Amino acid sequence: MAASPVRVIVTGATGMVGEGVLHECLISNEVEAVLLVSRKTTGIRHPKLKELLLPDFFDLSSIQSQMAGYNACFFCLGVSSVGISKETYERLTYQLTMGFATVLAVQNPGMIFCYVSGKGTDSSEKSRMHWARVKGKTENDLQKLPFRSVYCFRPGIMSPTPGLKNTLSAYKWLGWLLPLMRTVSPNSINSLAEVGHAMIHVVTRGYIQKIIEVADIRKLAKLR
Repeated sequence: MAASPVRVIVTGATGMVGEGVLHECLISNEVEAVLLVSRKTTGIRHPKLKELLLPDFFDLSSIQSQMAGYNACFFCLGVSSVGISKETYERLTYQLTMGFATVLAVQNPGMIFCYVSGKGTDSSEKSRMHWARVKGKTENDLQKLPFRSVYCFRPGIMSPTPGLKNTLSAYKWLGWLLPLMRTVSPNSINSLAEVGHAMIHVVTRGYIQKIIEVADIRKLAKLR
């Protein structure tokens, strides 16, 4: 039986990762519709794309009814732990993600939820690194929600997609090093295109593991 077309909600598209994932969704024949939820507009226009502006991600009441009828969510919203307090990081990483996902689980219980976590996340929640504990707790508690499936993606360093506008400046300057890094340390790097393809493919094909590491992302991205 052919997989149902992907109808996906995407967050974080004004950042590098979300923009890259959104790009793959828009060019994929397997994706039928994209609902972009964002604090500010991306300026992107596409026949598949509908954009909802949400000033406060802790209050979904203004858009909740418009999120029905989707079978996937690619949650790419996130912040760096650098330069912010532990309390702020927990609020923007754990509380925001769980609040958004809890609403979606009620609205779309048949949904597949894909969460961008990160390489080094600690599922035991005992790491000395605060960010790794918080990400681990977020992954663990997302798995408890009544979705059809939850997949937690742990990409490594991500090589950008050429032509996109939200590439971090460090990647622009160091981009020439990424192919070498991929050769020397293949389990430390993914491309944004691979992450986007892998997300689409876990929705259409499933995957045996719920924690998707660097090598799993590459494997999923190659599926046809």
